Amino acid sequence: MPVNAVRLPVNEAVRETPSSQSALGECVSRIVRRYLADIGDTECDEGLHALVIREVEGPLLSEVLAFHDGNQSRAAAVLGINRATLRKKLAAHGLL
Repeated sequence: MPVNAVRLPVNEAVRETPSSQSALGECVSRIVRRYLADIGDTECDEGLHALVIREVEGPLLSEVLAFHDGNQSRAAAVLGINRATLRKKLAAHGLL
């Protein structure tokens, strides 16, 4: 098994995903399924959508910015947002 691989429980490993789903989409689906299984019927105070966005946005911004060697203009262009919005989001995530 590769070093960065995660061994999934049997019920998750055999679950098929549509072939048209991207690798990123498959990853999100797997993680959301696991999260929902972990919390059961417990409600998420802020809502699942807000939780996922909050948890994903910081690493996304950080990785894209690092890939572009800290160039905020290029990172913003790749993300499809303007530079001012990127700076606001970076500040909100403590990445400035």
